[in-house]
Amino acid sequence: MLIIKDKTEIQRFIKRLCKRSTSEPEIEENVKKILNEVKKKGYKALIKYTKLFDRHGLPLKIEPEEIKEKAKEVSKGVLNALKFAAQRIRKFHERQIEKSWKYKEGDIVLGQIIRPLHRIGAYVPGGKASYPSTVLMNIIPAQVAGVSEIAVCVPTPRGEINPTVCAALELLDIKEVYRIGGAQAIGALAYGTETIKKVDKIVGPGNIYVATAKKLVFGEVDIDMIAGPSEIMIVADSSANPAFIASDMLSQAEHDEMASSILVTTSEKLAYEVKKEISKQLKTLPKAEIAKQSLKNFGAIVLVQSLEEATEVVNKIAPEHLEIMTENSEELLPMVKNAGAIFLGPWSTEPIGDYVAGPNHTLPTGGTARFFSPLGVYDFIKRSSLIKIGKKGFEEIAPYVERLATIEGLQAHANTVKIRKPT
Repeated sequence: MLIIKDKTEIQRFIKRLCKRSTSEPEIEENVKKILNEVKKKGYKALIKYTKLFDRHGLPLKIEPEEIKEKAKEVSKGVLNALKFAAQRIRKFHERQIEKSWKYKEGDIVLGQIIRPLHRIGAYVPGGKASYPSTVLMNIIPAQVAGVSEIAVCVPTPRGEINPTVCAALELLDIKEVYRIGGAQAIGALAYGTETIKKVDKIVGPGNIYVATAKKLVFGEVDIDMIAGPSEIMIVADSSANPAFIASDMLSQAEHDEMASSILVTTSEKLAYEVKKEISKQLKTLPKAEIAKQSLKNFGAIVLVQSLEEATEVVNKIAPEHLEIMTENSEELLPMVKNAGAIFLGPWSTEPIGDYVAGPNHTLPTGGTARFFSPLGVYDFIKRSSLIKIGKKGFEEIAPYVERLATIEGLQAHANTVKIRKPT
């Protein structure tokens, strides 16, 4: 793992890091081809690509009875953990609910109407691993918002759906689930087919093909964000525990070879202790080879002169997950401008946020925390402006409308107020 001290080297590393989320032109062309085929041929294309990539010819719709039966395979302990997580996630997201509002200015009433989206599609990854936690994180905010219809797509290699994913779907009472993954799933949700109704919005993370497909269908439907490989950045001083830091970095490195784990520290001693601790802990991990490759490709320990300089690095990278392990972690918070989720102190380990803390684990990656937010209830609502103007109010504001419309050369606009003037 690199230990970087030189500022120029830090800038080079940041540039390389940002490029890892960019899809190659070849991938984009392949995804376009899949999407176009799904758009034109619908169900026939879905069958073709499911046989090709997931190697099964089972019915694409997973009936509620099958989900219920599969869920029975889950132990009571795992089911209790899912229920515990769901309760905390729901409690957190209920605080995000927005309400319609209006106010009056004499004879003018203005306001905003909040309504839930009608139908959404949730993508749950299922290639290298299965993620029941993503079922909870994608769907609970939509339910809290009041979304009427929720369609779920989950890839099922060789047709097998994970029992714990089924338990999460059963827990949330989700009835519309499809055995479809990849770009073809995004196409089905975006365009609709003979058997799958088009959605208003697609949410959920996936691989580079899923992320590229979401990017390409944006505008046809809404999307939450373009999620890339997992990231963690830890800012630490000499007070931090090297074993804690190493374990937290490895928690992201084991995701896949494209994941990024970075420590930014003011302590050279801590830097070398963490490097040593990572080597030690790697020996105990089942996914050690994936983690090693991830750390080699996109891992780094960055040495800086001050914690202020550390936050500058944070704001440039805009990490998905940021842990602050300093003596007074809250003091750095005002300096952090760009991060998906912020974990303060040695006990706020990132995986707690992945599962049970309550905030959403679907987070912006690849520097997009500069402008994207975590998935939330606000992603599943739409806002309509409300305008009601009485005669007296009209007479007060009409001259300004006429003047501005005339300046812009829009005579028909100006005429709408002229025609209403008393004769």
